[in-house]
Amino acid sequence: MPIKLFVIAGEVSGDLHAEGVIAELLKARPEVEVFGIGGPRLRALGATLLYDTRQMSIMGFVDVIKHAGFLRRVLRDLKEAIRREKPSAALLVDYPGMNLVMARFLHELGIPVIFYISPQVWAWKEGRVEKIRKYVDRLLVIFDFEVDFFRRHAINAEFVGHPVVEELSTLTFPSRDQFLQKHGLSPATRLIGLLPGSRRQEIAHIFPEMLKAARLLSKEYPVAFLFGRAPHLDERDYAILSPYADLQLINCPAYEVMHYSELVLVTSGTATLESLCFGVPMVVLYRTGTLNYLIGRQLVRLKNISLANIVSKGLESSERVVPELIQHEASGEGICQEARKILDNPELSAAMQRELLQARSRLAGASPSERVAGILQEYL
Repeated sequence: MPIKLFVIAGEVSGDLHAEGVIAELLKARPEVEVFGIGGPRLRALGATLLYDTRQMSIMGFVDVIKHAGFLRRVLRDLKEAIRREKPSAALLVDYPGMNLVMARFLHELGIPVIFYISPQVWAWKEGRVEKIRKYVDRLLVIFDFEVDFFRRHAINAEFVGHPVVEELSTLTFPSRDQFLQKHGLSPATRLIGLLPGSRRQEIAHIFPEMLKAARLLSKEYPVAFLFGRAPHLDERDYAILSPYADLQLINCPAYEVMHYSELVLVTSGTATLESLCFGVPMVVLYRTGTLNYLIGRQLVRLKNISLANIVSKGLESSERVVPELIQHEASGEGICQEARKILDNPELSAAMQRELLQARSRLAGASPSERVAGILQEYL
């Protein structure tokens, strides 16, 4: 009988982080067959995907309700595939809404559950801790403070290091001068990054205000904007760009945006942590539908929402290294005002950069992908 591994990586970032793990696993155990949910990275490694991350990009309470029928079908299909394929173990990567439901199902079938990148129960929905205790065999966390949090709840979490640090360590970039020359920019050009997110809802709610801010900034500075376009979204998703043909926008991979920019305007999420690892000053933004916001405000118990501030200052701190603009604050005018403070104050920018890079050192661990792959082998 072939050895099979069930995987759920329901988001773009999950597909990226799972890629390293599965690549390491297949080096040691090339006979393992992988199936489940993932994106182009897992597909390129030979995984059989029942659903793609593009189909699973569902965000917010309202959107989940709208797609309830689809999500029920996904769960039904996954359960049928698991009964049919009989995997030796399951790797669940982040994506807690679905993964905790599947963790219970897998546990009841006696299939070991390895959960990589813990649900952020320290931020909201702490009641999920009980599900983790009951249904997860190994909890592998990427922030060192999570170990103490779960210990207080009688759960043995293992810190493996953050995969973003591992992924970035393999990258090299041409010099800034070479980058400017490639794009026909003068040395005096100031580079500002635009990272509106990878979900359609984020593009719809946040990107328009980001572009308004960009237009205001372009009137004050000799600037080019490095735009991190999500590769899985199409032109229809970026139709908002049409009225902004006057802006000098340069499409770049997200990591190039972070590397070359002196400031990034970034949607709250994994990209804030990646920007932290580059030490790039940032303004963190978050906007959603009114109902989603009102519900979320009642549930989230953190003083800060961005991972850049949480990692830098801790879970309980209200101090901030980088500014956060939430909901109505994240307007074109508000974003421009915060960006201007950083652009006009080199000392502030340098201090921000130092604190971010200092926080990065607390994310590092021995190769997370190798460690997680090694743990999977114990169960396979």
